[in-house]
Amino acid sequence: GTRSAVLNTEARTVEADVLSRRCVMMRLVDFSYEQYQKALRQSAGAVVIILPRSISSVPQDVVRQFMEIEPEMLAMETIVPVYFAVEDEELLSIYEQTRAASASQGSASAAEVLLHTATANGFQMVTSGAQSKAINDWLIPSVEGRLTGLGGEDLPTIVIVAHYDSFGVAPWLSHGADSNGSGISVLLELARLFSRLYTYRRTHAGYNLLFFASGGGKFNYQGTKRWLEDNLDHTDSSLLQDNVAFVLCLDTLGRGNSLHLHVSKPPKEGTLQHAFLRELEMVVATQFPEVKFSMVHKKINLAEDMLAWEHERFAIRRLPAFTISHLESHRDSLRNSIMDRRARIDTKALTRNTRIIAEALTRVIYNLTDKGAPADLQIFTDQMQIQQEQLESVMDWLSSQPRAAQLIDKDSTFLNTLEYYMGRYLKDVKQHHVKADKRDPEFVFYDQLKQVMNAYRVKPAIFDLLLAVCIAAYLGVAYVAVQHFGLLYKMIQRLSLKTKQQ
Repeated sequence: GTRSAVLNTEARTVEADVLSRRCVMMRLVDFSYEQYQKALRQSAGAVVIILPRSISSVPQDVVRQFMEIEPEMLAMETIVPVYFAVEDEELLSIYEQTRAASASQGSASAAEVLLHTATANGFQMVTSGAQSKAINDWLIPSVEGRLTGLGGEDLPTIVIVAHYDSFGVAPWLSHGADSNGSGISVLLELARLFSRLYTYRRTHAGYNLLFFASGGGKFNYQGTKRWLEDNLDHTDSSLLQDNVAFVLCLDTLGRGNSLHLHVSKPPKEGTLQHAFLRELEMVVATQFPEVKFSMVHKKINLAEDMLAWEHERFAIRRLPAFTISHLESHRDSLRNSIMDRRARIDTKALTRNTRIIAEALTRVIYNLTDKGAPADLQIFTDQMQIQQEQLESVMDWLSSQPRAAQLIDKDSTFLNTLEYYMGRYLKDVKQHHVKADKRDPEFVFYDQLKQVMNAYRVKPAIFDLLLAVCIAAYLGVAYVAVQHFGLLYKMIQRLSLKTKQQ
């Protein structure tokens, strides 16, 4: 990504012939990777990409193209600042005036080009502040809570996990609605539903439920990695050390008519994870036939730097785990894009997916199939139905703020609210923290992720030159006029004196 943050250059649009040492402004609707590369090839001083207020107003093909380009923009090291700004009336006015000045080369004659260049308004784009520097003491928080099962201490545990952080080319604009605001929304709704079931002795099941909202999901699941290390290596008592039935990871569940269960190793018959797979298939087939469901098997590739899905962190530690998502591939660009906004969430699909997961999970926990319950039995109805309004409000809250890992610390408002929300339904809610290894950090975060940019109205240098020429010409004309006036005055005096003498 970008290595520089300081900016002090004159604005131009990409249509201009010369972009070197200029601040190149381009709107998202006109953005292309070729234009972006053109600006970098010509050694532009900076690039400013103007985003619309509402992503839903942008044509889908433009959004899709930008989402495909984002990973390349992040992977490519650039020595110039690259800024993203949300449009408003003043910014659009600056852009239009800059574009008019950049298009002056299309005039008919050299004189018109010179006149247009001299009279056009220009803008000097300036940011104040120091150069970006590495943060050596970054911290990534996660939150856990539990519901204890009924019937003894040595109960099997089902772990439900979703990472809360978002990711994109601009951290302050990464709202992560689907990835993974939808996963956190489902996790919180499941916590609410099962807390009610576990309140009454008659419906208090013989399973421990452990809920984990992990941080650093977009950075190779650092929160989950450290949580596993703390629970498996550094403690004598932990639900993860006991009988873990399976781990269910929730990721990108906010749209589409498909659900995929991603596994590193297909579950064996007779295991609880196989029972969950069977229940998912049955619930979808009997209650939601419009949904396409499949299991996607992908082995863990330890040679790659980044894991594909969060369940792989658990599978490496030999815990049975899988991830459920509407995405068929972990490489989908939606998972790491600033285009992942609230408008892209289908609340009905999110509610339906929540119900599918809740129904299948309940049938497993209460062993309903073996007890003869009908395949089309709807459990969450009437008083226990999925609350779509609550899912919508949680999604609104999650997607109203950037949740990049670099921006969230243990005292952030977002994390405190998440901890409070989980505390309403779960017991023993607490935070876990990942601290940077200063000697050999796996990731390096930088500051200066958000800056104020000032636009100063300026005239081009040629305007000063022409103004100086005009002033010199005026003074020259005035000097000649004064000289002529003096000669004329002397002639008149001589004529007057001769007249008197005669």
